[in-house]
Amino acid sequence: MGRSGELARQARRAEFGPDADDSGCTILHVDMDAFFVSVEVRRRPELAGKPVIVGGAGPRGVVSSASYEARAFGVRSAMPGAQAARLCPEAIFLPPDFAAYSEASRAVMAVFRDVTPLVEPLSLDEAFLDVSGALRLLGRPAEIGQAIRDRIRIEQHLPCTVGVASTKFVAKLASALAKPDGLAVVPADRILDYLHPLPVSALWGVGERTAEQLHRLGLKTVGHIAEVPIGMLRSALGDAAASHLHSLANGRDSRRVDPVHVEKSISAETTFDVDIDDPAKIRRTLLALSNRVATRLRQSEVAGRTIAIKVRLSDFRTLNRSRTLHSPTDVAKDIFDTSIALFEALRPGDRIRLLGVRAEGLVNSDGMPRQAALGDRERGWSELERAADAATARFGRSAVRPASLLGSDDAGHQRGAGDTDGERVDWFQMPGPWNSPE
Repeated sequence: MGRSGELARQARRAEFGPDADDSGCTILHVDMDAFFVSVEVRRRPELAGKPVIVGGAGPRGVVSSASYEARAFGVRSAMPGAQAARLCPEAIFLPPDFAAYSEASRAVMAVFRDVTPLVEPLSLDEAFLDVSGALRLLGRPAEIGQAIRDRIRIEQHLPCTVGVASTKFVAKLASALAKPDGLAVVPADRILDYLHPLPVSALWGVGERTAEQLHRLGLKTVGHIAEVPIGMLRSALGDAAASHLHSLANGRDSRRVDPVHVEKSISAETTFDVDIDDPAKIRRTLLALSNRVATRLRQSEVAGRTIAIKVRLSDFRTLNRSRTLHSPTDVAKDIFDTSIALFEALRPGDRIRLLGVRAEGLVNSDGMPRQAALGDRERGWSELERAADAATARFGRSAVRPASLLGSDDAGHQRGAGDTDGERVDWFQMPGPWNSPE
């Protein structure tokens, strides 16, 4: 963004700041700022103010999150790590810790739900809130938004930005304007003043290809789309897309905050820096991914009926295989056993670029019967893994892990881990006093 563009943005931030009229603006969009990086800085304060990147710096690494100091060099999420390293040679690269991010997300969402039950999570780090029922008790929408920001900063030591508006679409745009660490209000009677100067790419559903189509029609801003006859849009984009964009461009968005958020699947995958074909490394990677999926299932209080694997080969062919279980599971051992069986049946016969594990057909695991299978330990693997969850919550994620993964990270990239014997996987190893001789 050039200097003139930045000055215009600052002027709009002042015009639509926290003191703007928030009458009828009961929709909040709360977005955590550089969430993964912020969680890392929270536990390593010496990183504050530095260009930090969460992701891989290798030839196939990808940026998951970047601090605003790194973004100043042009680093963006989803950018190849090697490109980010070239743009910002002084960047500090950190491996993702999704367990820590999930834990922080649950704490933040709990703050939201203390304010209103009408919370619609969009991802780990953002959500819509309908605060219409909280006005009498907590004050104006902008005051509620600021109170949320203050509480998250004090209790969780994390920054966030809030957009306040009368519709979900405009609230999300408002939070983008206020970033980082700010609050913006778009008055209900000034929606068009706010929307119409924005580029067409600001509209939901307008990606690079659609933007090019609109530009060919001479439509550069949201205002242009609002003013053009809808027939022109239909001829270029089709009925559904034309109606959708025309409504948004005219400030119409009837969607309500939906507090029911059902995940369709939970997955984990990793891309290797160098293509692999070592069976032991493949097994260790599938084990690490199975553990990540199982942990997320238990954290979300769901279980999967179907387990699937994703294998991307060196020539970029992607193979998927799945198996439906007799009963839903949130147990890493079950997920790993199924994943390795699927892989061995697949036998891709080529070097592997990416591996992924996914649980589908999710059901609520609260109250789900937990009966150990014939031959399992008396209390079953489920109880063992839940005990491991408790130890991890108290002592950190390195406190308990499968013995075969000692010396490896959770992404499946191994660092000196011992090979498995090809037939079994040793499961839990607890460093420290648990394994010390009497």
